[in-house]
Amino acid sequence: MKRKRKKKHPFRLALIVVLALLLLGTALFFLLGPKIDRALYPREYQTYVERYAKQYEVPENLIYAVIRTESDFDPEAVSSVGAVGLMQMMPSTFRWLSDDMLGEHLEDGMLYDPETNIRYGVYYLRRLYDRYGDWPTACAAYNAGNGRVDGWLEDSSLTNLQGHLIIDRIPIGETRAYVRKIQKAYQAYQRLYPSLTVVPFS
Repeated sequence: MKRKRKKKHPFRLALIVVLALLLLGTALFFLLGPKIDRALYPREYQTYVERYAKQYEVPENLIYAVIRTESDFDPEAVSSVGAVGLMQMMPSTFRWLSDDMLGEHLEDGMLYDPETNIRYGVYYLRRLYDRYGDWPTACAAYNAGNGRVDGWLEDSSLTNLQGHLIIDRIPIGETRAYVRKIQKAYQAYQRLYPSLTVVPFS
């Protein structure tokens, strides 16, 4: 008498393999996820960021968000319009701040120095915040300039009840996308580094 062969169940085997891969992927996500996120949102130049965040009362996580968005932490970065360094300052803005505001009369080449670039970028962000009263509007001005932002603020359809810009209504797409990127990075830094002072992006 011939023995009956057991039926093979390729579907069952495939299901086991898929479940095993899912379990492995989940385990790797929980083990490596935070490390990957922190690699995407690093805190480089921490000494300078902490120093000037404290001096000018600008949230550390906002400074990191701006640097990541502007230059991805490359101190040699130069944009197509000539903005330089970690926080992508325009030489003309740097000269105005250096000569007229701080009286230091620094050479444009100092924008490539990480500490100088961060100090001036943070100082400028603080001036913009003092002028506009909220970080999204200050960041819009950092990108598009005071003149444009002043004009937008005169249009009530672009502002909220507090007179601040509504991000989704910023007229220039590049600036709108820029402020959204800052907001996303800012929130990521707050999530990944809870020891930092939490200040709403508003």
